[in-house]
Order: sequence, then structure tokens, then C-alpha cells
Amino acid sequence: MKSFNEEAKQITTEFVKKRKNCDRVEISSVKQKGEYWIISGTCPINLEGHLWAEKFHVVLDKKGKVKLADFWLL
Repeated sequence: MKSFNEEAKQITTEFVKKRKNCDRVEISSVKQKGEYWIISGTCPINLEGHLWAEKFHVVLDKKGKVKLADFWLL
């Protein structure tokens, strides 16, 4: 059985891949804050033929539902 930490990584990876249409997601940290989990990482995006790195924070509740997602270019 997976820990919630591992499930949070998997949920976030699938969410970011769908949202940003990318095939690779790198998770850098998973932190619990109160009732929520904050997962941070990066993913590559293609802007007009140029690859850029985009950083993200995804907030999950205890049930694994995405509550907030922030993305920004590095």
C-alpha cells in the first residue's frame, strides 16, 4: 500500500501532465501543512518552439483533490 506522500506525488504528476500537456514532471518537495499537502516541482513547456522550465505548487486536500495550482516560468 502506498503512503499518502507517494499518492500525492502521483496525483500531482498526472494533474500537471494533463494541465500542461507535457510528458515529464519533476517533483522537488512534498510538505504537509495542516489538512493540506503542498507539492512543488518543475515541468518543461514549449513556448513558440522554445523549451522553458515552469515551476509549480499544487495543493491537495486529504482526499487527494486538487484545491489550488500555481504555475510560473523560471
